[in-house]
Amino acid sequence: MPYAFSEHGILMLSSVLNSERAVQVNIRIMRIFVKIREMLSAHKDLAHKLDQLEQKVSGHDVDIRQIFEAIRQLMEPPKEKRRKIGFGV
Repeated sequence: MPYAFSEHGILMLSSVLNSERAVQVNIRIMRIFVKIREMLSAHKDLAHKLDQLEQKVSGHDVDIRQIFEAIRQLMEPPKEKRRKIGFGV
């Protein structure tokens, strides 16, 4: 078992300890728990948005591949030799 307090354990500890320093430390620890909770929720939102973006972009892979194939075809020189226009002398 880890030697750590949960958020509720800190609340219970602050009700038992009465010194000014203990109260200040417990307030700081509670603020840290709140910040951690906010960070975790922000990362969940970010991860969710990243998943949405990945799904949106993965649908474009086929289109992008087709565009590259078309560009490569345009870059290749024509395979058949064209006849010259005009009269031969």
